[in-house]
Amino acid sequence: MLLPGIEAATAAGTAEAAPRRRLPSVTDPLYLTPIADASAIPRFVNALPRPSRVDLTAGGTRTLRMSPAVQDLLGGGLGLTTPVWGFGTNKHTRGGGGSVSTPGPTLVARKDRPVHVHWANHLPFRHLLPVDTTIHWAYQDTQYTIARNGVPVVTHLHGGHSASRSDGYPEAWYTADGTQGPRFGGTRFSYENSQEAATLWYHDHTLGITRLNVYAGLAGFYFLRDRHELSLIEHHKLPSGPYEVELVLQDRTFYPDGRLAYPNVPADAPDWPGGPSIQPEFFGQVVLVNGKAWPYFEVEPRQYRLRLLNGSNSRFYRLSVDGSWPFPVTQIASDGGFLNRPFPLDGPLVISPGERVELIADFRGMRGSEFTVTNDAPTPFPDGDPVAPPADQILQFRVSRPLSRQVPEPHLPKTLRKAPFRVDERTARTRRLLLFETTGSYGRILPLLGTVERGALSWTEPITENPALNTAEIWEIFNTTADTHPIHLHLVQFQVLDSAPFTADQDPETGALSNIQVGTAEPPGPGDRGPKDTVQVPPGQVTRVKAFFDKRGRYVWHCHILEHEDNEMMRPYEVV
Repeated sequence: MLLPGIEAATAAGTAEAAPRRRLPSVTDPLYLTPIADASAIPRFVNALPRPSRVDLTAGGTRTLRMSPAVQDLLGGGLGLTTPVWGFGTNKHTRGGGGSVSTPGPTLVARKDRPVHVHWANHLPFRHLLPVDTTIHWAYQDTQYTIARNGVPVVTHLHGGHSASRSDGYPEAWYTADGTQGPRFGGTRFSYENSQEAATLWYHDHTLGITRLNVYAGLAGFYFLRDRHELSLIEHHKLPSGPYEVELVLQDRTFYPDGRLAYPNVPADAPDWPGGPSIQPEFFGQVVLVNGKAWPYFEVEPRQYRLRLLNGSNSRFYRLSVDGSWPFPVTQIASDGGFLNRPFPLDGPLVISPGERVELIADFRGMRGSEFTVTNDAPTPFPDGDPVAPPADQILQFRVSRPLSRQVPEPHLPKTLRKAPFRVDERTARTRRLLLFETTGSYGRILPLLGTVERGALSWTEPITENPALNTAEIWEIFNTTADTHPIHLHLVQFQVLDSAPFTADQDPETGALSNIQVGTAEPPGPGDRGPKDTVQVPPGQVTRVKAFFDKRGRYVWHCHILEHEDNEMMRPYEVV
């Protein structure tokens, strides 16, 4: 059982020892040594990569291994390669997959055709990135170490209607040598695919190091198709084939030799025990799309279906072409499926970590044009610092390919669902939940979840959310922090009901609220009226969602800013 990890570590070590060119360097207070000057990395000289696809529409079983790889993320003729972690099948097969890469292969499944995936841990016995062992993480209060037992992982199908055992619970981790977490249930996960067509994604979810494992590369798309979506494609209502394109946005920082850089400074505290400290958020300077820095995408003068994922740790994106859309862009789906009606964008699109959005981009009549997609989302969002160049640019579309007249132009229907998405079941209970920020160990910022009545709660405190099986609940999420948090519930696709400003008295120690006054509620925007599993909760607002809980077992809800999730802004819940 040790061999895969040993082989992987040897391969990674060989790659890192290879001669490298270097980028110009700059100093940054978050890093012990200089990092690469992001402005020296060429933009829009790399073609957009397309992830390989693994056809699982017939159901069945597949093994995907998590392994080290070496990949050219920067391109641009720099001659630099980057050690990463990724996913791949054991060998090249007719169904796709093959060699390990980040992002991993796009898994394509079919509704009601179960898929079984063995997520094989072939990671080495050292981490690519600096691990903070002072926070609550997988090996805390154990005799285990990464050097002796390997890197723990567990894969979560984000947005999946999964049984608890196959959900990727943060304490269900395991290593290459067989070491297991306290809620380990095996490495073979079963996905019933008992939900409508949607853009899902899979990523690591290990307690306390999710931010590091995902940053190292452990993420990929999972497309679920159903009869309705396939009918729309067959009848030329949606772009398909080469005109259906997945796009994952990720921000990264690099060292001058091409290695991934992640903050590694110690905490500024007199009793700090040594080593790197977790940061409140992370914002990389280099924007990758499908694992390539600032690519260009050559398109025909026709419509494209863009399946967009924010796969960044903390960064929100507010996307446009310098504030507007000079070509028609229409949103057709949210996290968990189609909107009732296509929604033409008349302004920038805001997408938070973990969210997915499906767009139709119409390049008809734009032959010879170039469009650079830009980002002006502050860090943190919405009232932080203005986005610093070059992270204010994302992707360039070039309408340079000849039109293939053999492919019919799709005609987007006026409606995409039989009726607007709603959770119609009677509400059994309404819960009032809390987002709170306090100070934790060594004086560091500590973001927490909790309840309005009890205040903030850590991961290990008793479960407070225990919906009854086959009941619907409304969760009212009160954000008392200064930032917008993307709140994700496992298992369910919920309905966003509304959001409203509130005032309250807050206990400065516990965070508990009293004397709450809620203002006028606003319905969700058109883009949030489909099935959702991740919702943006703005500061000073209470956001209400309604969900139906139809599988027994233990799950989690959390902020999808990964630095927050890893630092206690996550709570278990149990359907009983």
